[in-house]
Amino acid sequence: MAQGQIRKALSGYYYVEQDGELIQCRGRGVFRNRGESPLVGDIVDYTKEGESDGYVMKIHPRKNDLVRPPIANVDQAILVFSAKEPDFNTILLDRFLVVLESFHVEPIICLTKMDLVTDEELLGLQQYIADYEAIGYTVLSTYKDDPTLLTTLEPFLKGKTTVLAGQSGVGKSTMLNTLIPALNLKTGVISQSLGRGKHTTRHVELIEVCGGLLADTPGFSSFDFDTIEKEELTACFPEFARISEHCKFRGCLHIKEPKCAVKEALETGGIRPYRYEHYQQFLQEILDRKPRY
Repeated sequence: MAQGQIRKALSGYYYVEQDGELIQCRGRGVFRNRGESPLVGDIVDYTKEGESDGYVMKIHPRKNDLVRPPIANVDQAILVFSAKEPDFNTILLDRFLVVLESFHVEPIICLTKMDLVTDEELLGLQQYIADYEAIGYTVLSTYKDDPTLLTTLEPFLKGKTTVLAGQSGVGKSTMLNTLIPALNLKTGVISQSLGRGKHTTRHVELIEVCGGLLADTPGFSSFDFDTIEKEELTACFPEFARISEHCKFRGCLHIKEPKCAVKEALETGGIRPYRYEHYQQFLQEILDRKPRY
């Protein structure tokens, strides 16, 4: 029995990497019986059958697992959002941030196409950047066809398993092509009428880049809150989580409760109004969700 990591899953085969070698493995029937499925990123025990074939025998406990793309043990997500074409969208960004926080995946916000904004728009963007940095997020800025992109991202990729996510049509495929030139992904063409890109995804594979692993798919273009309970939402807004310790009531949802530290911080400028509005909207979505049985 040996241990390795699934780097690629394709047509019922799992390609397990160990010491620079890929072993083509089948999953044991016991996984199907348990309703389990090995995922790219899983650390697994496997047995070899011949030189380059084998069977996955056991899946080690996961740090997390995402549905789209289907991948496990992700350390961080680079959230790609454009400054313009399409316009920077804080509510969509906050949706991504909330779900990533719920999966314990560290977000890195990457703003592209900074060269397309006017001086006035730049001032607004700089305020948003300052807001997100104050919360504790890393925010990177790049411009169209940025030749320094690899240098900018390299220190963040090293030693981490990373996925790309973000707005449709913002340049995720272009960014992947820059990081992994062999991919030659088709870049999505922006539909002017819709202001969004066409979907250009494939199977998932983890590829070694800059001393880390990067999923070779632009992945998801939107998130929902199916796995988040109303009591867990505060923890997905880091600035709320820090302040809510001072709320009078434990489990405060920061809506109608008296002596709520989050609402007090909102009044005194400690929390940005748009972040609170998004919190309210997301909480309502969770409350309106049909119960699962």
